[in-house]
Amino acid sequence: MNGSVSGKTGLSKSRKEHSAYRRIVTGNISAKSVVQSDEQLLAYAFKTVRGYEHTLVWVNPATPDLGKEQRFDSYPDSVVPGPGGTSLHFVTFPPGAVFADPSFDGEAAQEEALIRLPGLADHFENEDPAMHKTNTVDYSVVYDGEIWLELDDAETLHLKRGDVVVQNGTRHAWRNKGTKPVTMLFFLSGARERQ
Repeated sequence: MNGSVSGKTGLSKSRKEHSAYRRIVTGNISAKSVVQSDEQLLAYAFKTVRGYEHTLVWVNPATPDLGKEQRFDSYPDSVVPGPGGTSLHFVTFPPGAVFADPSFDGEAAQEEALIRLPGLADHFENEDPAMHKTNTVDYSVVYDGEIWLELDDAETLHLKRGDVVVQNGTRHAWRNKGTKPVTMLFFLSGARERQ
């Protein structure tokens, strides 16, 4: 679902094109550092949620072994890494009004999320599908726009471009209460489950 495209990064959303991000992967050949790949990743645009995009940049399901070539050739069984693993994601959240629109089909959106975001979407709560927690430490960066982080007991923080949240396996939801899309960069580090 994550494809390569040629052309510029950050394609204009006003033309209803999807975002694209350049991913450069380095490696070692004969003890020399080299570019292993250099490509554009086209964001996956959800069909059921207008303006919602996801780009899985990279995933290591478990602790990487640098003695082997690091590859990401196929979409993983889970976008959430296990202990010692990592994953990197760009996510664009549409304004909350998209979810309040009468044409929004919550069941269809949940089904698509289960396919696109395996290992994450299954943690979305039934009562409030935006609320979730995973066994990860997440470094969450507001890349562009403004968003609200909701924690337990409706504690809410307003975040702006450049703000960083470190999520330590806590229950939370991201809420776009504005009128423009917001793009986040998420780095998930797999952790051991709370005992």
